Formats: sequence, structure tokens, C-alpha cells
Amino acid sequence: MKIIKISMLALALGLMSFSAIAPVQSLVSENEISETTAASTIVWKAETIDVGQIPQGTPKAIVYEFKNTGKTAVVITNVQGSCGCTATDYTKEPIQPGKSAKVTATYNAANKGAFTKTVTVTTSAETTPKVLTLKGTVI
Repeated sequence: MKIIKISMLALALGLMSFSAIAPVQSLVSENEISETTAASTIVWKAETIDVGQIPQGTPKAIVYEFKNTGKTAVVITNVQGSCGCTATDYTKEPIQPGKSAKVTATYNAANKGAFTKTVTVTTSAETTPKVLTLKGTVI
């Protein structure tokens, strides 16, 4: 009898925990989310840059430019190269509406041959990171 009471108590508590989740999820409506992401948008000048042929042993800097076309400031929160051969730098200050900024990726051209690398940029303007591409051939 004691086992049945404990089982019923556990079942009741388990079911109550599921019912507590629904009101929390409804606190943020879809309209609020879309308004937040639509308020700050950025437009990239180019998302893919082909550097052509570059000499071996000479690092090549590739600059990606973008403009804040939204109504609020945009902050770049993270920039990550796809490998250790690509160093990154970016504008650290908030980019005000109507202003432009840049992300620089420096590729270490150590090995000969064709290459395609990516740079992932996370900003406060978009929920998903932007993936920028650089490609070329080391001669």
C-alpha cells in the first residue's frame, strides 16, 4: 500500500511539472520575437570573397564590410574562423544605425593549392550566425 501511495505522489508531481512549463513559454509571443530581430538588421557588402591567386607564405587579409540598416545599434558578439589558419578581427564598438563596420579575416597561406574557408559572425541583430566565405588558390 505504501508503494502505491509513493507512486501516485511521484506521478502527480511529475504531471504538475509539465503544466508549469506552458505558461512560461507563452510569456514571449512570436510578434515580440520578430519585432526584436527586425529592429536591427545588417546588410553585408559581400558574403563570399574570392581572393584569386595569392603567394605561399604571405598572410592575406580579407575584409568583409556591412552596414547597420536597422533602428538600433548592433554589436558583434563573436567571430570565429573555420580553422587555426584563419585569424579574425572585428569592430568591437556598437555599430549605430546607418553606420558601417568590418570583419577582417587573415588567411595564413602556408600550403599550396585551392582553399575555401569560412568565418562565422554572431551579432545582436540576427538569431543565427552569418557564415562568410573566403576562397582562392595559394601558388
